Amino acid sequence: MDIRLATPKIQSDSIVDGEGIRSVIWTQGCSHNCKGCHNPETHSFTDGYVLSIDEVKKQIDGLKGQQGITFSGGDPMMQPEACLELAKYSKSIGYNVWCYTGFTFEELLKLGKKKKAILEFLKYIDVLVDGRFILEEKSFDVVFRGSKNQRLIDVKKSLESGSVVLIDKYDNKKNNNRGRKNSYMFV
Repeated sequence: MDIRLATPKIQSDSIVDGEGIRSVIWTQGCSHNCKGCHNPETHSFTDGYVLSIDEVKKQIDGLKGQQGITFSGGDPMMQPEACLELAKYSKSIGYNVWCYTGFTFEELLKLGKKKKAILEFLKYIDVLVDGRFILEEKSFDVVFRGSKNQRLIDVKKSLESGSVVLIDKYDNKKNNNRGRKNSYMFV
């Protein structure tokens, strides 16, 4: 199996694409075309580099001093089968997994009914940053996100509980609701 990436090498030592020191797998291909996207060069489905999954696994094996793997792009959900294989592998060797997507969690659940790899991929993601980038909601006050509408979701807890469980520990405001779980029901 192959994957189309925006860069031929995994980017290591990121501190802005999730918690801790992480490596980022930049996928190629996105149909959202969000106005103001910081990676418009990743939108094309024909540009980038085609690598085998085994080749990317070797790169993962060569990482040093990293705490996690982040899938970004492009939109990783456009290549769920390949990303699923890499997420499974990353988890098997002890990495936590974050994923950025322009889809909402609720949209992914619906899409996953037709494309099972999406639901399987979700099972290997610890934190999902969901939602399209909205230029009018751009903010530097939302950690690990580009716009205020985007959510940090604890995927495992969300799948177990049947409602979206938000992670709010990164909120810049002194949290007056400490200990309160934010959740939204989904169908």
